[in-house]
Amino acid sequence: MKKKRSILRRCISCRAILDRVNMLRITREDKSAISINSGIGRSAYICKSKNCTQDPKLKKNLQRALKTNFDHKFYEVFIIETQNYK
Repeated sequence: MKKKRSILRRCISCRAILDRVNMLRITREDKSAISINSGIGRSAYICKSKNCTQDPKLKKNLQRALKTNFDHKFYEVFIIETQNYK
């Protein structure tokens, strides 16, 4: 029986390559909605570590990766979602 190959993705903050299951996925759908860990569209991946989620350059890296600007509301929700990571 074939062994299932893991799918690797690169973190936009620390540039580490990890398995997709262990990362946080941020998706832009149809140039309007931005969602966390759901949806279909342009995506960016971030490690589930405190260093990556609280990086001062993260907002700029997200805007560049998703090719969009987003408001403070999304960033505030993102910080609340990720404050418990180690």
